[in-house]
Amino acid sequence: MSEEGPKLYANKPKKKAIIAQLKHVEANFNNSTVPPPSASSPAAAAAASYTMGGGSAPPPPPPKESFARRYKFVWPLLLTVNLAVGGYLFFRTKKKDIEPANEEMAAKSGSLAAPVTVEKSVSSTVVAEPMVIKAREPIPEKQQRELFKWMLEEKRKVKPRNAEEKRRIDEEKAILKQFIGAKTIPTL
Repeated sequence: MSEEGPKLYANKPKKKAIIAQLKHVEANFNNSTVPPPSASSPAAAAAASYTMGGGSAPPPPPPKESFARRYKFVWPLLLTVNLAVGGYLFFRTKKKDIEPANEEMAAKSGSLAAPVTVEKSVSSTVVAEPMVIKAREPIPEKQQRELFKWMLEEKRKVKPRNAEEKRRIDEEKAILKQFIGAKTIPTL
């Protein structure tokens, strides 16, 4: 018997005919005799080849794709979101680093009261920058007294480490008490 693959038929045989032929082939197979190929029915030959193992094995399952390939549409979205969050955090922290005092001085540099130079060391180099000192409005006496009271309370909370620091803190508290008890507060 020649080994042939499955054949394509112009007229497909009925299911009943195929089942009957399979039963016939199984009965002959159990008797351990090989049935002679019948020239009249090519369906019987095909059925016999399938039952006797002559047919090809089922194709192997396709290889499973990796996680990255299965979700390849997610990667651009993930990268975009990462960049957006990183940029937001980067610029937010940069904004906090700017000192409000320097920003205020830069904005109000139009009015010059008295130019003063301040030396700042930046990575072992000395740079002289002109700073503008603006004369401020005097603070009312009531607010000054409240401020002195607050400073006195804070000084009382401080715990000195040695005798010299204790003496210095006591002197500062005595000065604050004099300012609080005075009838007029000197303007600074």
